[in-house]
Amino acid sequence: MRYLWDNFAFSLIFTLAALICAGWLGYSGGGLWTGALSMIFLAAVLGVMETSLSLDNAVVNASVLKDMDPVWQRRFLTWGILIAVFGMRIVFPVLIVAFAAWVSPWEAVNIAINDREGYQRTVENAHIGISGFGGVFLLLVGLTFFFDEDREHHWLAPIEKPLAALSRIPFAPYLFTALAVGGLCLLVTGGDRSTFLIAGFSGLATFFVVDLIGNFLDGDVDEATGQVARSGAGGFIYLEFLDASFSFDGVIGAFAITNDILLIALGLGIGAMFVRSMTIALVKGGTLAQFRFLEAGAFYAIIGLACIMLFSIRFHVPEVITGLLGATIIGISLWHSVSHKKRFPHLYAEGAA
Repeated sequence: MRYLWDNFAFSLIFTLAALICAGWLGYSGGGLWTGALSMIFLAAVLGVMETSLSLDNAVVNASVLKDMDPVWQRRFLTWGILIAVFGMRIVFPVLIVAFAAWVSPWEAVNIAINDREGYQRTVENAHIGISGFGGVFLLLVGLTFFFDEDREHHWLAPIEKPLAALSRIPFAPYLFTALAVGGLCLLVTGGDRSTFLIAGFSGLATFFVVDLIGNFLDGDVDEATGQVARSGAGGFIYLEFLDASFSFDGVIGAFAITNDILLIALGLGIGAMFVRSMTIALVKGGTLAQFRFLEAGAFYAIIGLACIMLFSIRFHVPEVITGLLGATIIGISLWHSVSHKKRFPHLYAEGAA
């Protein structure tokens, strides 16, 4: 219990404060029963939705953070969470409206507060561009993990070993992703096709630049794997872009529940804080080393989420499926990890190869 309290105390306090704020918003607008309680309920639903969508985000964050300098770990868990909560959950939805409607950010704020139906329509109209950019970025995150010939442990070997072998092809993840974008653009026509292609290749270029900057800033090569370790500012930048991409589906999915921008910010903020707490728990507890296939499960979940975002340009996928997919994959990888540790305990002993 002490371990859970140490890691999740701040998230619980933030959740209580956010629910109180949601209740106050509802009470001021419609009274106790019709306003306050319904707003508290919706904020809680949004928090649960964002947390379930972000389980893989927490595992991947931990996989990068465990190799970062302690100073940059603290900076990500403080500055980074401020960017995640206020930047992606509040500023980002406003910027979508400003860009899509070609209005100033101040006018976008006015639309968000005073014309919530119009705000929701504007965000939904920007769905193809958001899905193209975010889906491609996340697909590259997942593929880069599996297109790695030096990975020591494989969870689903028949899938992962051929992908590792393909890593000998220069820029293999980028080539595969570019082909996927070219094929998926056939699902839409006219202006939507152009929008998707521009957004998709912008996501590809952004990942390439972020990865390049990370390698340039950190530049420390792991002697065992030959891979560049993201240990400082580069890792911080990479994680911020990663969190932004994970946030796209949550922001869009939130409008299926409510079009109140303030309520969305409170609910998704709750989820972001729990992602932070789960990340801290994984890093401090050394859980990734004990659960061998958990990291691979998270990256499979990322690829699954990327595919859902990319195919959503043509097909509607219920938010409940989006949330359950990642949680299910991670749950299965966790179960396999526990089973493997029970069967081969000597592999986890201190000093084992």
